[in-house]
Amino acid sequence: MPKPVIAIFDIGKTNKKFFLFDEDLNEINEEYIKFPTITDEDGDECDDLEKITTWARDTVEALCNNPEFEVKALNFSTYGASFVSIDENGKPLTPIYNYLKDFPEDLHREFYDAYPEATINLATASPTLGMLNSGLQLYWLKRKKPEVFKKIAYSLHLPQYISFLFSGEAVSEPTSIGCHTKLWDFPKKDYHEWVYKEGIDAKLARQVPTTHSFERVICGKKVQVGVGIHDSSSALASYLIKIKEPFILISTGTWSITLNPFPNEELRLEELQNDCLNFLSIHGQTVKASRFFLGYELDHQLEKMNAAFSKESKYYKDILPDEAMVQGLLQEKTPGKFYPETIARTPLVASIFPENHWDVSGFPDFETAYHHLVYGLAKMQVASLLLAKGGSDTKKVYIDGGFVHNKVFIRFLTELLEGYELEFSDFPLGSAYGAALMLKAYS
Repeated sequence: MPKPVIAIFDIGKTNKKFFLFDEDLNEINEEYIKFPTITDEDGDECDDLEKITTWARDTVEALCNNPEFEVKALNFSTYGASFVSIDENGKPLTPIYNYLKDFPEDLHREFYDAYPEATINLATASPTLGMLNSGLQLYWLKRKKPEVFKKIAYSLHLPQYISFLFSGEAVSEPTSIGCHTKLWDFPKKDYHEWVYKEGIDAKLARQVPTTHSFERVICGKKVQVGVGIHDSSSALASYLIKIKEPFILISTGTWSITLNPFPNEELRLEELQNDCLNFLSIHGQTVKASRFFLGYELDHQLEKMNAAFSKESKYYKDILPDEAMVQGLLQEKTPGKFYPETIARTPLVASIFPENHWDVSGFPDFETAYHHLVYGLAKMQVASLLLAKGGSDTKKVYIDGGFVHNKVFIRFLTELLEGYELEFSDFPLGSAYGAALMLKAYS
């Protein structure tokens, strides 16, 4: 007899993963692939939507032809801040524009002249992030590519587009709507006024709960197809379902996102200015979140360090905490020699790293430079945690994702967060597991 399985696509910026879970949500298979990036029509780097689409369809077809498994359900977790706009036939009209793509300065001025920046940012709980405010991608299309905008039947968040490939249903759901899109008015619990004034709402699909699914015939049998979920919210979902007392989750990876699903105060303007914002949970409730480019910054600096000290790209993974260096850095009055380059230069970052004096050539060896680098990242992580924590007295902190394996990072973090109850989860399936849980917990 074939084994019943839940199949999950977990699509990140770097790795595209495919998981199989049994009906008790135990992982039984994992595959991952990397695709070379391509460029959009403006010459900017972006993911290859055609390859991702083909891979997803081919993977499910191969699963259908595997006599060992019987597919019971499909769901999808992907990175946020990304739309795929489709025409009335379901064909993509646009690439997956990179959320790091420059947002035109003239449009920036035009938008915030019409909708005052501080007011709209507070209402939508979204700092000014350009294309990372994915709602502004649609504003940009309307203004700069009107012929494309007119053809759009629906603009689907990336998780919902991958779901659409299998369900044929164009929908929106809370976690994708609420991730710094600048679309959602948190006090009103509806799309912001600007979305209606600009006619953007006409391009957005109907809203359904994150736990919703559609029954479709796949592999010749009935399969529940989930509507997809934003990956950071998916990582949080499994904790929310299992844990009832207040907690904070730090989900580490390319971004470090600190999520507080139990905020006790409204978001303030100064918090927004420091890259602290609100998400929506699977239940449509406010989650206070702070974020910074943790993994991206680490990779950026490692490239320079590897070149300077002639090391292989994975050399850093074997470095263990040097206790003398750890204690020496912790006791220094100065911020250390690290200075971030890819982390947004917010007032908070400027207070932690007041001067630019990061010079790899000034260190005697890779290990010393690496400890300075990771100490700086750990301090940034603590500051990010405190932003999301706000006025709450929560001391329970779960930490998962790739940086759980970074022993130097964890050593610094443990020292810097003395008095907190830290629990490290060696659980690389966080977002995939949450997507599976959406189908299992509410079936």
